[in-house]
Amino acid sequence: MSTNRRRFLQLTALGAGAMALSRCNEPSPSQESSTFLKPAIAEGPKPLILSTWIHGLDANAKAMETLLSGGSVIDAAERGVMVTESDLSNRSVGLGGRPDREGRVTLDACIMDHDSRCGAVAFLENIDHPINVARAIMERTPHVMLAGSGAYSWALANGFRRTTLKNPVPEAEAEWKHWLESSEYKPEVNIENHDTIGLILLDAQGRPGGACTTSGMAYKINGRIGDSPIIGAGLFVDGEVGAATATGEGEAVIRVAGSSVIVELMRHGATPQEACEEVVHRILRKHNDKEGLQVGFIALDIHGRYGGCSVYNGFNYALTTAEKHEMIDAGYIKKW
Repeated sequence: MSTNRRRFLQLTALGAGAMALSRCNEPSPSQESSTFLKPAIAEGPKPLILSTWIHGLDANAKAMETLLSGGSVIDAAERGVMVTESDLSNRSVGLGGRPDREGRVTLDACIMDHDSRCGAVAFLENIDHPINVARAIMERTPHVMLAGSGAYSWALANGFRRTTLKNPVPEAEAEWKHWLESSEYKPEVNIENHDTIGLILLDAQGRPGGACTTSGMAYKINGRIGDSPIIGAGLFVDGEVGAATATGEGEAVIRVAGSSVIVELMRHGATPQEACEEVVHRILRKHNDKEGLQVGFIALDIHGRYGGCSVYNGFNYALTTAEKHEMIDAGYIKKW
C-alpha cells in the first residue's frame, strides 16, 4: 500500500471517529424532546430536608436552623448529622455504635454538595465526628476518601483530637461481650435502634446536598466498610437533578451503586418515589439470599419532590420543611 493511500485511510478513520464523538456530544432531536427537555413540574417546598429513621427529626431540625440562618447545604448537612453522631445512646451511628467482632468501633461518613464536591472517611477510630473529617478531606485535600490509620493520622495532623470517650462505650461493650458468648460469629444487620443516618436536602434556591454517617454493621469483620462512605452508593448528589441516600445492608447497596442510579433515573424523568422503587426492585432481582435482606432509600429532586422505598417493614423517614416536621412510612416491598 502506498504511503499516500495509507495516510488517506488514517485521516478518513480519524475523521469518522471525530464525527462519532461529535455526534455523541450533540443530542439528536429525538433525544432533546424525550430525554433532555423535561416538562414543567410543579414546585415543591423549599428548603426541604429528608433523613432516615426517627432520629432524623432532631438532625433535620438542626439542619433547617442552619439553612435559615444563612448556612450552605454543606453546613446544614454536616451540622444535622452531627446531632445523631453525638447521641451515645444510638447503637449504629457515632462512637455510641456497636463494635466490630474484635470489639473496635470504626466509623464511616461522607458528604457531598450540588457542585459535586465531596469527601469521605472510612474505618476511622477515636474521632468524635467522622462527618467533620469527611468535610475536611473534601476541602483540604485533592482526594475524596481517606481510610483507616492513614485517615486517623491525617485527622490528628489537621487539628482533630482523639476522643476522650471509652471505645466502645460501656453499654455497647456489654452487648458485644454477650454476643461473643452466644452468637454464630457473623455480623448482624439492624439489630440496633436502626442504623445509618443519611440526610439529603434542598436550600431555598433548590440546590441539593447531603451527608451520611454510621458505625456500620454490628459485629462486622474488622476492616469491613459498607456503603455509607462510598459516593454513589450510600449517597449521591447532582445539582442538575437532586440527591439520594441509602440505609440498611451496605453490601446490597454497593452492588447496584444504589444512590447514583436513583439520581440517574430521576435525570431521565422518574420521580424520586419511582426511582427508589426501581432500585429496590433491582436489588431484589439481583440478590440471591433475600431472607432478612434490609435496604431502604430516600430521594429528592431539585423541584422539591421526594420519596422513599424499602424492602422491610418499619422503614420510615423524617421530612422537614420550614413549616412542617413529620415522619413518613416508605412502605414495604417484598416481591421475589
